[in-house]
Formats: sequence, C-alpha cells, structure tokens
Amino acid sequence: MDDIERRLTELEIKAGFTEDLLDTLNATIARQQEAIEMLVREIARLREQQAAGAGSAPTSLRDELPPHY
Repeated sequence: MDDIERRLTELEIKAGFTEDLLDTLNATIARQQEAIEMLVREIARLREQQAAGAGSAPTSLRDELPPHY
C-alpha cells in the first residue's frame, strides 16, 4: 500500500508542476500575442505614413541634402 501512495503522491506533484508550467506558458503566449499585435499596428501606421508622404519625401536617403546645407 505504501508503494501505491508514494506513486500517487509523485503523480500529484508532477501534475502540480505541469499545471504551473502550463499557466506560465499561457501567460508568455498572451504577452507575445500582444507584442505581435502592437508591431502589426505599428507597421500599418508606418506604411500609411510612408504612403502619405511619398510625393513630398525623397525616395532615397542619397537624394536628401545633409542638414548643414
């Protein structure tokens, strides 16, 4: 009977650690998803900004005059 109790206790401990790991991974995935969504919004904003200024801005940094001119 002691062997069964020991094995059951070990399984309960492993289940507890597994549950904690799952919670940690879920939190990590949620943070990463928020970061991805923020980056997607930033890329969309930069594309809109680039499209809005495409006619007035130089197409290449080589076409820009240095600030001291």
